[in-house]
Amino acid sequence: MPSPHHLPHRHPPIPAARTGLLLINLGTPDATDARSMRRYLREFLSDRRVVEANPVLWWFILNGIILPTRPKKSGHAYDQIWNRERNESPLRTYTRSQGELLAKTALGGEVTVDWAMRYGSPPVAERLQALKDQGCDRILLFPLYPQYSAATTATALDKCYEALKAMRWQPAIRTVPPYFDHAAHIDALAESLSGFLKGLAWTPDLIVASYHGLPREYFDKGDPYHCHCMKTTRLLAARLNMPREKILVVFQSRFGAKEWLKPYAQQTIEELPSKGVKKIAVIMPGFASDCVETLEEVAIGL
Repeated sequence: MPSPHHLPHRHPPIPAARTGLLLINLGTPDATDARSMRRYLREFLSDRRVVEANPVLWWFILNGIILPTRPKKSGHAYDQIWNRERNESPLRTYTRSQGELLAKTALGGEVTVDWAMRYGSPPVAERLQALKDQGCDRILLFPLYPQYSAATTATALDKCYEALKAMRWQPAIRTVPPYFDHAAHIDALAESLSGFLKGLAWTPDLIVASYHGLPREYFDKGDPYHCHCMKTTRLLAARLNMPREKILVVFQSRFGAKEWLKPYAQQTIEELPSKGVKKIAVIMPGFASDCVETLEEVAIGL
């Protein structure tokens, strides 16, 4: 057997060790046409973390009902907010910008920052490998969800672990925990909200904190998402010295016939005028980046 000194040189030199940071957001279609939307929705709605239904029954529902009809409606929603200059969704634009600004300002170039999408592109496996190829032997995984849910944080990390399983030489991995109650997050929310309110020529009767919905069944199984949303809201109210009853929590983006977390955003807001609430401001403390839910569903459709 030849000694290591006589083995053929097959690989480039190992780059100097660095620390990498991978920001992970939900995902985005590549375009608004029906084919692109269908591809994106198939990947998203085939995730067993997202839809915990009987897989055989769900396959028929997804492929027989949802994918033939939903892409056109979803494509129209994306088309209303599409970044035409870059020809991409705002979520991709903002996530890229977050990564670039973080690398330049907060980390000063000492950490290699990259970003990926759980669904769509750029894919998690590709960006993890890119960090590894740049010499990152330690990588911090940062799912950009303040509140933890198996349908968001867990599935993003699942995708990372799946990619790591295919690596012969794995980097050391750490993960960022949910930051729903982190002081910096609460301070950022408070600064954003107070600045917005100061710019209004009127005073809202109520602040509506709208979070993405989740099937009630997931909460019953032990998902902490609802508790995290409520704590974020309580801490934000306290940070602003605002009576807790001045901020109302609602849940948006309900899908399907099953019960989801309540109160539902659309129904609740429609009922507010009958209760004497005529002026509201809506905030979305569960989204780290503007996306179709914030820019179309709420800003346009609510």
